Amino acid sequence: MSGPAIKTQPFHPIREASPASAADGVAAAGAAGLNPVSTSGERMPHENGTISNELPVVCLARHGETAWSLTGQHTGLTDLPLTERGEENARALGKRLTGLNFGEVFTSPLQRATRTCELAGFGAVAEVDRDLVEWDYGQYEGLRTDEILAVRPEWQLFRDGCPGGESPDQVGARADCVLTRVRAARTGVLLFSSGHFLRVLAARWMGLEPAAGRYFLLSTASMSTLGYEHDLSQPVIRMWNDAGHVRI
Repeated sequence: MSGPAIKTQPFHPIREASPASAADGVAAAGAAGLNPVSTSGERMPHENGTISNELPVVCLARHGETAWSLTGQHTGLTDLPLTERGEENARALGKRLTGLNFGEVFTSPLQRATRTCELAGFGAVAEVDRDLVEWDYGQYEGLRTDEILAVRPEWQLFRDGCPGGESPDQVGARADCVLTRVRAARTGVLLFSSGHFLRVLAARWMGLEPAAGRYFLLSTASMSTLGYEHDLSQPVIRMWNDAGHVRI
């Protein structure tokens, strides 16, 4: 699945990811012990030097602060840069990720994500996945929640979606495409994306409806970790919204 069209074209040197194979994703999700990554995100060799069959770990990194995240405006496909503090916090996120090994790194093509990826130290190894773009807010792009509620008092993003933009199910379908690629990777995976999309992705990881993303609040430049308990049939959230490294 291709993501929505971006309103302005960002510059980034990061290569495009190849489309995920649904068959590969199903096979990866149905097989145990395929991923050579420990629950801390580090590769774990046996004494003989081979890689152990630890369960997969997926780290989620929300982009750093932008002018609109600071003012609470819905920022979907408008391609805004990071603020100065956003860049500082992206570097701090990189320090938070120090010591973790990832065989695959994917980023949204939006510059707030690619720049966060670069400043965190992963630009040289990351691939662009257009399915990682933020929710397309359509007619609500650039508006604050209070402005939307003034004309539509009962509106809820994760239930109603956005006129002229995406529904929760459409965002959930993109999240499923990303998870297909993640499960097929057979290594630790790091994803750079935006808040509302990552909240839906977490819900889908847990087998919940996209609307359940409303329960998973995310701060800018935060780190979260998805994984499994016991085996691949038991997805869990290992850590959520770690922002202790972020300067507010």
